[in-house]
Amino acid sequence: MKKILIISTGGTFNKIYDPIKGEFSIDSESHALENIASKWLCELKIINIIAKDSLEMTNHDRLELLATISHSEYHHILIVHGTDTMDVTAEYLSDADLEKCIVLTGAMVPYSVDPVEATANLCSAYGYMNALEKEGIFIAMNGVMGPYEKVKKDRIKGRFSL
Repeated sequence: MKKILIISTGGTFNKIYDPIKGEFSIDSESHALENIASKWLCELKIINIIAKDSLEMTNHDRLELLATISHSEYHHILIVHGTDTMDVTAEYLSDADLEKCIVLTGAMVPYSVDPVEATANLCSAYGYMNALEKEGIFIAMNGVMGPYEKVKKDRIKGRFSL
């Protein structure tokens, strides 16, 4: 079993409803990830950075993500990211020529609203990473897994496809 670092950057996956404000906000402590990972019998480390909707992410945020990855001792890194700019971040990381295996995943529906999709995507990303035998930047969403250049968000259908 590979040692895997999970980096949570926020995104819909981690949104929780605030009944006082009447809006969704990002759970900066990633309770959803902790809940899912607590059921697994493997070595995982989870860190939380950025805590934003991906539409609010800047290149400074991506630089922080890149620095976190670059300074990490982990070779296998799973990133929970918002789906709207997942491709932008994947390309940004690809341009850095990291010698690591990185899989990005997320959710179209918050775990707090319906845990099925978020859990399925995280589990698929985890399994995909364990099966990969090469370095690079990959996306695993909605049962579709592959190099980031090939897996795209279909905004009309509301899902990812090749």
